[in-house]
Amino acid sequence: MAETDTVDDPTTDGAVVGDDGVARTPWAYGDPLLLSYYDTEWGMPVRDESGLFERLSLEGFQAGLSWLTILKKRERFREVFAHFDAEAVAQFGEAEIEALLQDPGIIRHRGKIEACIGNAKATLAMRDEGGLADFIWSFQPEETPRPTSLAEVPTTGPESVALSKALKKKGFRFVGPTTMYALMEAIGMVDTHVLGSHRRGTSGVWDS
Repeated sequence: MAETDTVDDPTTDGAVVGDDGVARTPWAYGDPLLLSYYDTEWGMPVRDESGLFERLSLEGFQAGLSWLTILKKRERFREVFAHFDAEAVAQFGEAEIEALLQDPGIIRHRGKIEACIGNAKATLAMRDEGGLADFIWSFQPEETPRPTSLAEVPTTGPESVALSKALKKKGFRFVGPTTMYALMEAIGMVDTHVLGSHRRGTSGVWDS
């Protein structure tokens, strides 16, 4: 997720204390969905195929849009994409694509829909060589950023560039370096909670 949602004050990009007295990264505020997602899910390890396929897919659909837009449509995405069961999505054909293009509950973008289906097929092909989860996590960097503000949070890195190239060679699409860095943030491969946030270090992958 390329986080772009921030608090109203553009000069405040360090940890922000909410009305509940808890400090968070600024983008967590602005909508209850963002707050819940930040407090309970973002940055926590995801290591199963379905979970990673879902997040990889949603990051692709998010390209050019706000993450809040995706969160609002997430349940519908799950419904129409078979809860991101790669085996089921890989069987989607033109009839399913046309139905998805008529569904206002998701992002109606043919290229992204077709990429999701193609990525499901690529995910299945990777099972013989260890699977999608192990492959993605093999690109975990040796260190994580320690940002004190949003301005210090990277949007890409050597590992996300390498992961992007490797996935493209496997047939994946909508997996650019920035999108892959957002994925790495979302699944805990890096910890970009700003220092001072109550979520910093909670993934168990990195020390605070």
